[in-house]
Amino acid sequence: MNDAASGNVVTLHPTTESRTVRTRSDNDEARGRKFLTREEVHQLIKAARKSRHGPRDALMIRLAFEHGLRISELVALKWQHFDLNSGHTVTVQRAKGSLDGTHPLQGDTIRALKRYRDASGRQHGYVFVNERGAPVSIDGFRKMFHRLSEKALGMKWNPHALRHACGVHLINSGTDIRTVQQYMGHANIQNTVLYTALSGKQFERLAF
Repeated sequence: MNDAASGNVVTLHPTTESRTVRTRSDNDEARGRKFLTREEVHQLIKAARKSRHGPRDALMIRLAFEHGLRISELVALKWQHFDLNSGHTVTVQRAKGSLDGTHPLQGDTIRALKRYRDASGRQHGYVFVNERGAPVSIDGFRKMFHRLSEKALGMKWNPHALRHACGVHLINSGTDIRTVQQYMGHANIQNTVLYTALSGKQFERLAF
């Protein structure tokens, strides 16, 4: 451009800022694994109870872990998906072409759901809502989980590690792979086999 005062031509160069963007793979490498342990999940649940929306956030983490939920599946849960009376089950509606299923609920989870339901005064619609009554968003849960994991575990974790934690825990508990496949909703068993590689359970009987 021309400098009107001097008549000289001034060339403007865009400012280039050097910024390192960490990908999920980078973070997985820094942590050494893609999944949380059962003990770490319980640490997060305990820490979440002390947060501003303690009962809600702790329950969301518990359900994501116990039922291998993607965050999109978690925030889409509605009260009609739960049978808290006689069946004590949750109907899991999977995303990304995965298979839906019905899961039994654990006793502690049933009690937590009932307490949360009674405190909220709601028995219909979305289970997890924000202060405005709108469903908790995927991004909202992700931000909360990032803050919580960094504070409780010393490192920022992606919430998808809760789903991986479920699969690895089932494999480590000796659950057969076909049952794990059905529970996780995998249409392709190769996706389930990945959890055996993460856990290393299949190598335990090897001797050197």
